[in-house]
Amino acid sequence: MLTNESPEMRSINTIRGLAMDAVQAANSGHPGTPMAMAPVAYELWQNHLRFDPNDPIWPNRDRFVLSMGHASMLIYAMLHLTGVKAVNDKYETPGNPSVTLDDIKKFRQLDSRCAGHPEYRWTSGIETTTGPLGQGYATSVGMAIAAKWLGGTYNKPGFEMFNFNVYALGGDGCMMEGAASEAASLAGHLQLDNLCWIYDNNKISIEGNTEWAFSEDVATRFISYGWNVTRVGDANDLAMLKRAFDNFKHTKGRPTLIIVDSLIAYGAPTLQGSHKAHGAPLGEQEIEGCKKFYGMPEKEKFHVPAGVYDHFKGGMGARSGKAREEWMALYNKYKAEHPQLAEQLIQIQKRQLPTGWEKSIPVFPADPKGLAGRQSSQKVLNEIAKAVPWLIGGSADLAPSTLTRLGDPSEKPGNPFGDFGPDGVSVDEHGLKPLSWKGRNFHFGVRELAMGACLNGMALTKVRPYGSGFFVFSDFSRPTIRLAAIMEIPVIYVFTHDSIGVGEDGPTHQPIEHLAALRAIPGLIVLRPGDANEVAEAWRTVMGFRHHPACLILSRQNLPTLDRSKYKPATGVGKGAYVLACAAPDGKPDVLLMASGSELGLIVDAYEKLTSEGIKARAVSMPSWELFEEQDQAYKDSVLPPTTTARVSVEAAGVFGWHRYVGAGGAAIGMKSFGASAPLSALSKKFGFTTDAVVAAAKDQIARNKAGQTKMSMSAEAAVNA
Repeated sequence: MLTNESPEMRSINTIRGLAMDAVQAANSGHPGTPMAMAPVAYELWQNHLRFDPNDPIWPNRDRFVLSMGHASMLIYAMLHLTGVKAVNDKYETPGNPSVTLDDIKKFRQLDSRCAGHPEYRWTSGIETTTGPLGQGYATSVGMAIAAKWLGGTYNKPGFEMFNFNVYALGGDGCMMEGAASEAASLAGHLQLDNLCWIYDNNKISIEGNTEWAFSEDVATRFISYGWNVTRVGDANDLAMLKRAFDNFKHTKGRPTLIIVDSLIAYGAPTLQGSHKAHGAPLGEQEIEGCKKFYGMPEKEKFHVPAGVYDHFKGGMGARSGKAREEWMALYNKYKAEHPQLAEQLIQIQKRQLPTGWEKSIPVFPADPKGLAGRQSSQKVLNEIAKAVPWLIGGSADLAPSTLTRLGDPSEKPGNPFGDFGPDGVSVDEHGLKPLSWKGRNFHFGVRELAMGACLNGMALTKVRPYGSGFFVFSDFSRPTIRLAAIMEIPVIYVFTHDSIGVGEDGPTHQPIEHLAALRAIPGLIVLRPGDANEVAEAWRTVMGFRHHPACLILSRQNLPTLDRSKYKPATGVGKGAYVLACAAPDGKPDVLLMASGSELGLIVDAYEKLTSEGIKARAVSMPSWELFEEQDQAYKDSVLPPTTTARVSVEAAGVFGWHRYVGAGGAAIGMKSFGASAPLSALSKKFGFTTDAVVAAAKDQIARNKAGQTKMSMSAEAAVNA
């Protein structure tokens, strides 16, 4: 039996002590779960996790995700004690520690690397931002998916370049969240045997005992998902924990759930109620009692006993360092035999694109009938996919509608891009659509939230993922889109059926407030292109992103392809907004017409009508507010001259935010209510999306502007006469 003096227990109790002291110093945080899960983290990191502290971005490292992010002191303690090194923005490891003892002393304080919840990019060794419960679990599924795809694509005979495992630790709250449930269902279906979830079954949530709201049989649920389920009856039993992790590593064809029974803040005999320990500092008296029980100096703060650092260095450090060295040696041989594939691996890790990748992006000829945004996107996406082998993705069961399937749209056998899934499995009895781990078409099922989390996990593993669905269903994905923006990872969303153009499906399927909701997310780039060439430029733009997630908002209905010999080229999309046409040679138009997406054709028609009547109008395409705001003031003024106050915006969505551009007195033509179930032509007339309505609004703006100028002139004259 281990005692407090054994290296194992001394290390485990050090984790507990750091958690108690950090939370107490911050007077904020959750000490209970880190204390209870310290043995689990110790056994996993010291004896199983293949993670080299000297190179925390080694591509074939195992991933550890703390899904219950409120227990963040658990991972900060591990990063510190194992000596994980910090990585700079050049992907270099200069030797500085990722988490110092001073960082831990400043837990939850400004500029500390130890934030309240684990934050990707802030602290090396943190694989993903885990804020909302369940998101870490769900994101880990995307990491496991990416591991399978990388292995299926780049492993060659004699060269197993990718075989890493993904571990995620969560609790009761994670198990209650829909994100985790959706992702667990998908993981079981995909037979992700490289995925291990550890469930801290302590029966405590914020409100108290889980009996208030949670009584299901989790083990049976996961067995029904197709998971391997095992149980450890005591979180402090290192031998049983080892057995559980070994069981996972020997299980094939199923992900593993390890249910660990724990008593929150186990081993603290002076604790006055476990609920307090879960979500609040323990207090000095109770901390001293805990430390006495653990055989630690009672009065010392942030104490790391002699030998603990060396214990981890000789265990996890030596074991994982050797694994990394062996992998690097293998990579050098791989590079000699498969130079092109080896170069791709470097580009993937650095989020670079192949030279000349954009050369095959099509240019679309002028066409009054045009193409739907989703149709032109399909053509562009397939060309880019040929040039960027690690561009992979799919949809939440809507590929036939979003047109995001790579390869032959008719889905005939022999699609060179293939479908992702367990090697050798076929999706119908005839075996016409075999799956493989290197397939580039993904089927996420009707699981928009899980899809978004998986995309994040895939992007964090450095492949380039996209996901698609109807725009109205972005509501389901928004939490994961927000996390992608916080983490600054280049996930691509393709949202189609972008307006009341959905027509007969009615209000529930017609997005109204969704553009405003996405535009409100800092760091997210939203693009709503207005014709086929703008779609092409939108794809060109988002593929160049390394630190921005992006949403392409595309139409269901056809959009006229503009004649670019008559109107300005679509290259202006990259700047967010550009002058499409202007009838004012002096740069001082009478009225500005602004639009995005399918309404671009409306302002073009209105522009032509106004100019035929001698009105100096300017048509401005504004596919991306975010990109436009990144431009300097001189450019913005050249597109939207401040002297022209007569302004009209047109967008088949809520008008929220448009007054930034049309001004307080400008006209914003948009949706003031939800839509209706009817053909598009009837809806356009009912809600005012017609050329005549735009022309009338423009003339009204000009008249108001002139009346205002006359009034100001009269007031000035009266002041002079007085």
